[in-house]
Amino acid sequence: MNQSDTFANHRLLLYYKGDISALILFAQHGNGSVCFPEPLPALSSALEPEEFKPSKVSTHPAVLVNAINRLLQLDNDLLRVEPEFSEQIDAPGGIITVHMARFMLLDPPHKLMQSRDCRMRTLPELRGRPPAEMELLRRAYTKVM
Repeated sequence: MNQSDTFANHRLLLYYKGDISALILFAQHGNGSVCFPEPLPALSSALEPEEFKPSKVSTHPAVLVNAINRLLQLDNDLLRVEPEFSEQIDAPGGIITVHMARFMLLDPPHKLMQSRDCRMRTLPELRGRPPAEMELLRRAYTKVM
């Protein structure tokens, strides 16, 4: 299975949460999106939980994390799947399921992510993203707090 197959209907949000400070940062791709490995299609919108569609075939989030590790050349123990987070996005090509993974580090991975054309941003710094991404970020923030 190649990367485009793995992520055809899946995306990952990557975040850092400081255990002491409770600082929450989300990874933002050089293209501006918070969805990895690629942005959501234009005209995407977040579904409400009662609208979620059951999936016939499901990709385990760990497969997505492994693919992101390879793509971004990250150590295999750097990201951990957030098992309680799974959101669905209604996109022109069909439903996209978004999972989340946490950076397992004491300090924010600013330099690491900058070296991969990404930035670590606070929620206020991400204002102005498309509505589907903003709703994903809101739900993610609520989940990790």
